[in-house]
Amino acid sequence: MEYRGHELSANVSMLFTELPYPSRFAAAAAAGFRVVESWWPFAVPDPSAAEVDDFIRTVADAGVSLGALNFYGGDIPAGERGVASHPDRQAQLAGNVQVMVGIAERTGCRLFNLLYGQLDDRWTPEAQAAVAVDAIGAAAAAVAEVGGTVLIEPLTEGLNGRYPLHTADDVVRLLTGPLQLVDNLSLLFDTFHLGSNGVDLLATASSVPVAHVQLADSPGRGEPGSGSLPIDATLDALKAAGYQGVAACEYKPTTDTLSSLGWIA
Repeated sequence: MEYRGHELSANVSMLFTELPYPSRFAAAAAAGFRVVESWWPFAVPDPSAAEVDDFIRTVADAGVSLGALNFYGGDIPAGERGVASHPDRQAQLAGNVQVMVGIAERTGCRLFNLLYGQLDDRWTPEAQAAVAVDAIGAAAAAVAEVGGTVLIEPLTEGLNGRYPLHTADDVVRLLTGPLQLVDNLSLLFDTFHLGSNGVDLLATASSVPVAHVQLADSPGRGEPGSGSLPIDATLDALKAAGYQGVAACEYKPTTDTLSSLGWIA
C-alpha cells in the first residue's frame, strides 16, 4: 500500500483496535498493508520465550513484515513514556534490549523506538540526562549487531507530563552532542507530535535526517485529513529530501479502522 510515493505501514497498537491484539496483524494484511509496526507488545520488559514465540508466529502467519517496534516504555496506559532516563529502571531496560535483539534476529525488524522518559524529581535533570545518554548508547550498540537503528521521538508537550523532548531540534541536540559518536541513532518524525508542538513540518522534513515517519493529524491525532496539518506536503518534502522509508499510520481512527483508511484512496 502506497501514498504519495511512500510505502505505508500499519501501527497495530493504534489501528484495528476493534479486534484483539493478535488479530490485528492479519486484519492489516487484509486491508492491504505489507508492513506493520507496534508498541512493545508485552506487559513486562522481559517476556517469556513462549510469549515471544507467539508474537513472532502471529506476525509470520499474517504474512506481513515487522518494520518497527518500540522498546519497553514502562506502563504506557498509566501514563509512563519511557524508562531510559530513570536510574532505577536500567536493569529492566537492559533486559529488554536483549529481548529486542532476539526479536530483530528472527523477524528482520531494524527500527526500534526508545522513549526517553519523563523527568522525575527524585533525580536532577542532569543526572537523568546522563543516565539516558548511557542507556541510549547501550541500546544502539546492541541493535547495531543486527544492523538496527534506534529512533528517538519527540512527544506532544501537553499530553506527556515532563517528557523533555518536544521538537526535532531537541533530538538533534541530543544526537549531535553527547551521542555524536553513535551513528545508528535517528529522529522519529511523527507529524502529530511535531505539528502539535508548533514545529514547521515542511522545514524539518527538508533539513533534518529522518529514519522513520509516523502519520497522524492534529488536533485530535486522527487519520490524515481529520485535522489541519499539511501532511501531503510534508510527505512530498520528505520524498524530495531523499527519505525512502515507510510512513506508518499511527493514528486514532475517528471511525472504524477500515473506514478511516479512505484518505489513502
